[in-house]
Amino acid sequence: MIKIQAVILLAFLVFNPALKAHNEIYHQASQADAWPLLADGRSQVGNSHGGIDVAKNGDVYVSVIGPNGGIQIYNQQGEYLNNVPNAPKDIHGFVIQADASGEEFIYGAEMSGHKIFKMRLSGERVLNIDALSQIPKKYQKPQVKNAKGWMPRPLRLTATAVNQQGELFVVDGYGLDYIHKFSADGQYITTFGGREAPWKFNNCHKIYIDPRYQDNRILCADRANHRLVHLTLEGHLIGDYATNLRRPSAIDFFNGYAAVAEISGRVTILDKQGVVIQHLGTNNNRSETDKNKTPPEKWRHGIFTSPHGISFDSKGNLYISEYNKWGRILRFDLSLVE
Repeated sequence: MIKIQAVILLAFLVFNPALKAHNEIYHQASQADAWPLLADGRSQVGNSHGGIDVAKNGDVYVSVIGPNGGIQIYNQQGEYLNNVPNAPKDIHGFVIQADASGEEFIYGAEMSGHKIFKMRLSGERVLNIDALSQIPKKYQKPQVKNAKGWMPRPLRLTATAVNQQGELFVVDGYGLDYIHKFSADGQYITTFGGREAPWKFNNCHKIYIDPRYQDNRILCADRANHRLVHLTLEGHLIGDYATNLRRPSAIDFFNGYAAVAEISGRVTILDKQGVVIQHLGTNNNRSETDKNKTPPEKWRHGIFTSPHGISFDSKGNLYISEYNKWGRILRFDLSLVE
């Protein structure tokens, strides 16, 4: 198998959870290129306006939007394996999670197709929720044309989170910022969040179940408000977890830490209290960030353009997919200090 072209960066970091001083927890030691050219001969991954997650076996799953889109799978060496059969081509965000049986499933939503799904890693869809018919119309955008004749989509579902009971939480992050809750068998339960008080979301881009608390919480990347917000699983507002971020787009967790992909050219590591541990790959050139058109010739080692998806593997290695029409995926390796 052939490896992907210069779209993944390995930067080796050192991690010691026993250290007390925040500025001593992560140290960058070295970096090296990896993962050069897709097996089918393309010179790019494709429109990586999606998400990324890692299965228990270490395989990396990346959602890609567009005609050649779906969910691509790579091994830990960066070799392209295959696409998930039957995966939709408009998955903006997804998670891989084991259910009560121990089997891993992909949970996600079709951003344009308005379907919420649970599928096996083999591609078999075992749950299919019609969001348009299940979500009450009062939580959908009215179908009224504007002065130019354009009609908005009623929903634009951008992420799905799943709790320990298998209940699904789906956010309309490119729509009205509501979070819709469904039972494990796909029945609509309730809706909360949105743009009104007390939540006051503005582009609730992606949501996650935060496992670091005894009562798990929802953590929302409230992108245009530059903050992360905690909610109970019933939708009650707990409060801001972190503020003054660079338009946070995605989050993942490792031990007591949260890694935040910020589309304005940065990744931030936070502790359980929301205190900044370290910034990674900061890009202060605004002409290269917040967009999907920064070409490969402008990519720089260790420097982000538009981080959009993020995931730890079981060892703490960190994978980031960027909002980029050519497709860019980066990897940071963490190792324990003895």
